Amino acid sequence: MRRYIRALTLCTVFAVFSGLYVYSKLVYSDVPVGGNGPKRGFIPPRVPGVRRGAADKTGPRSPHWYNRYIMRQRGQVEAGGGSVQSRPEPPMHLAVVACGERLEETLTMIKSAVLFSIKHLYLHIFAEDQLHASFMEALESWPDFIRSKFNYTVYSISFPSENAAEWKKLFKPCASQRLFLPLILKDIDSIVYVDSDILFLQPVDRLWAFLSQFNSSQLAAMAPEHEEPRIAWYNRFARHPFYGRTGINSGVMLMNMTRMRTMFFKNDMTSVGLRWEELLMPLLQKYKLNITWGDQDLLNIIFHYNPESLLEFPCQWNYRPDHCIYGSNCASAEEDGIYILHGNRGVYHDHKQPAFRAIYEAIRKYSFGADPVTSLLDPLEEELLKTTHTYCGKSHPLFTKRLAHSLTNISRKAPHGR
Repeated sequence: MRRYIRALTLCTVFAVFSGLYVYSKLVYSDVPVGGNGPKRGFIPPRVPGVRRGAADKTGPRSPHWYNRYIMRQRGQVEAGGGSVQSRPEPPMHLAVVACGERLEETLTMIKSAVLFSIKHLYLHIFAEDQLHASFMEALESWPDFIRSKFNYTVYSISFPSENAAEWKKLFKPCASQRLFLPLILKDIDSIVYVDSDILFLQPVDRLWAFLSQFNSSQLAAMAPEHEEPRIAWYNRFARHPFYGRTGINSGVMLMNMTRMRTMFFKNDMTSVGLRWEELLMPLLQKYKLNITWGDQDLLNIIFHYNPESLLEFPCQWNYRPDHCIYGSNCASAEEDGIYILHGNRGVYHDHKQPAFRAIYEAIRKYSFGADPVTSLLDPLEEELLKTTHTYCGKSHPLFTKRLAHSLTNISRKAPHGR
């Protein structure tokens, strides 16, 4: 009899605790009892006063920066409803570095990126402190229908403290900042880095799509430095290892930074692989007397020893004066037009390559909301006809082929008269 009483007591206790467990699940669940309604994730309230753009002096490791970013990416609770909008598609991330007299040039690059982009953009602008206010003032002055297409953060230039001076003076001021993006933007998976002298003639989305083409070992994508070995620089003059036949140009660089942070890179300094943060300084110390183009040379050395990690995209995605200054030598651009224009050699600001300057000036002067065909494309084509005395000018249809398509698309969507 005593055993039956004990068994009954144990069963009673078990039933009580089971009931409490089921009750607690029902209390803390958003699923109605007996229903099949949708589950709702917890969404923290939006922080009042958070602006679309803000200068970040501390970098993404700051909890304040991280929280601000998260708040901007969360879904929003519909007013008065209680239901939740679908989570927005993750933005495309675009990074640029601006030092010295690069403010206007960088803003023109950003203008071209925002103008043609389809998905939302998040801009990561690394700039000297004296440029921060000017960037923010300019971007905040753009009309609302343009500002709604992007968010941004302005960062201070930062290098590892023990070697900051050496990194900053490498090649051009601040250019080597791009090497440290995977270590600074630790919460970002993938990013497009571009030099300030880049102009998008196609949506950034098309470049972003290369990420889906990466195989399991690839973690970056760049275009070749040259198409024609007979006039290429690396295979004729480099005093260090370089990628492929003619090297790579780092002015447009697509990075899967998650993979870059976790990979062990083969190298010629140790018998074991080194992580990205372990690799950079030893590489600079070994080759600093042999490199000419600074951080681009270091990237060539890295991918010389790790070629399986690089996806090479066509030259139309990084079209430079070298592709036309001695005659047209970019086959992909001849077939489909130029997708991204790279005005290195300072060609936007002198008269040596007037076709490049004409594109830059047309985008710089364009007013948001004006008809893009009559206000940008038509005057540009007239200017390009004046450049046919140069080899690049003779190829002027390549400069407008994709641009015309992009402008026609935004012409259908643009709110006129704003």
